[in-house]
Amino acid sequence: MAGSINKVILVGNVGGQPEIRANQSTGEKIATFSIATGEKWKDKTSGEQREKTDWHKIVVFAPGLVKVVKDYVSKGSKLYVEGKMQTREYEGNDGVKRYTTEVILTQYISTLVLLDSRKDNTDFGVSNNPYTSSNSVINIQKNKDTQNTEKEVDIRDEIPF
Repeated sequence: MAGSINKVILVGNVGGQPEIRANQSTGEKIATFSIATGEKWKDKTSGEQREKTDWHKIVVFAPGLVKVVKDYVSKGSKLYVEGKMQTREYEGNDGVKRYTTEVILTQYISTLVLLDSRKDNTDFGVSNNPYTSSNSVINIQKNKDTQNTEKEVDIRDEIPF
């Protein structure tokens, strides 16, 4: 199907500590975690406040983003995630076919931005710290207690083609 787009954008909070494991066939690291997104509204008939939370499973294959998840993401972290949606089939322990839908972050079509401040006062935000696999420059702001300088890394120098 030419001309189709599979793109998911989520902003939400991490529901539990991310799991880092190795791929059984390749040995490459993979990060998995869940993000909660929610909405609030006022019920028109009763006038009561309503709230709905949706959970989204995130699977990170991009090595650089796996390292960011391992080093900086924890339960409660607020994240901006951009990837693609994928549904896969698997067989449960009881032999029944099951399906799961995941947001996949791969090396070239993904973005992960830490939106909250860390406990050690290092700022992570949309404007000053995009950790993305699709951007060519990554800015890292140092701890506020030390000198406020930015280190720029041009990842184009590390691409072999």
